Amino acid sequence: MPNNPIATDVVHASWCEVFPARIAENLQLTLGLLPEGAQLLAVLKADAYGHGIGRVVPIIRELGVKYVGITSNTEARAVRNAGFTGTIMRIRTATHSEMVGALPDQIQEQVSTLYAAQILNKLAREGANMQGLHLSINACGMSRDGLELATKEGRKACLEILDLIGPRIVGICSHFPSNTPHDLASSNQQFQRDVAWIFAHSALNRADVKVHAGSSLSLVSGQSVTTELFRCGAILYGILRQDLGFKPTMELKSRVTNLATYPKGSTIGYDRETVLQGERRVANISIGYANGIRRDFFDQSVLLIREQIVPILGKISMNSISADVTDVPDVIIGDEVVVFGLQGTARIDTKSMERQADTIMADVFADWGLRNHRVYVE
Repeated sequence: MPNNPIATDVVHASWCEVFPARIAENLQLTLGLLPEGAQLLAVLKADAYGHGIGRVVPIIRELGVKYVGITSNTEARAVRNAGFTGTIMRIRTATHSEMVGALPDQIQEQVSTLYAAQILNKLAREGANMQGLHLSINACGMSRDGLELATKEGRKACLEILDLIGPRIVGICSHFPSNTPHDLASSNQQFQRDVAWIFAHSALNRADVKVHAGSSLSLVSGQSVTTELFRCGAILYGILRQDLGFKPTMELKSRVTNLATYPKGSTIGYDRETVLQGERRVANISIGYANGIRRDFFDQSVLLIREQIVPILGKISMNSISADVTDVPDVIIGDEVVVFGLQGTARIDTKSMERQADTIMADVFADWGLRNHRVYVE
């Protein structure tokens, strides 16, 4: 029988290159933008926007960030396992089982319903090691999990919540749905009116309660926002305001796996979506919608091969893409392909990618990072 050696390395068909130094630089820039007296909460949901909680936590620890935002219990555990000893806040409301499951990791929960307050109060009475709680209010905001004080029912529920868990409340929060100047100013004013109503109708001590509604977008909006905590995610990963020096922290790459020349009239991909108008040389690339490249990501979409922009042809397959490399005569099988990022002096930038993908970079970063192998470029 032939002697088959055991493979020691896995060759990945596609991969994300993550740049920890850029995350650190972006974080330093973000800290420099904070108004006097405000603090930063680093949002690490979706495994740090696909970058890997285990590699991001050491950066935020080194730069002295004391607050982290997560959504799932898995994320909370990963943050603690990475050595973070500061405050972890869940930035959405949780189910009963999530609240119970998160107790060992000591996270602060959001509360916006009497039901949640009753659960947390019961857990505290049973001796659970409860952390501080944040009263989540809508304030004409996202209308997804905030208590709406514009209604009689909402105000009644709020008073009952305050009676039940008031001493455990350490924060009052909301989430602004828009960061255009007029809308942000209006939302901020409504939030402050609702906060004032809560303090006027409770025994809460203002000095003991952190009031917060800021985000990455509100931080760079140019508008004054009354918040003691900016909950920032996108800006840490270079998704916003590259004109201020923020750099994208992830690039997506693959390789050419096949080259072939097809005559005029040939159709490319499923549903014969693309018809060649002349003889073209076509490269097959080992990445597809299973890797976070949407099926309709073609027509006006491009890639980088040998520092040249090449168009994608046909609908995206599960694990492959076709591209026209007729004008790149020296391309060979195994060549690196850049879906997003830099190759030599050529670049597919954020604006181009958002236009091609028809979504925001936070969406694609989280998708790519969770679907593809990650390589950390030190």
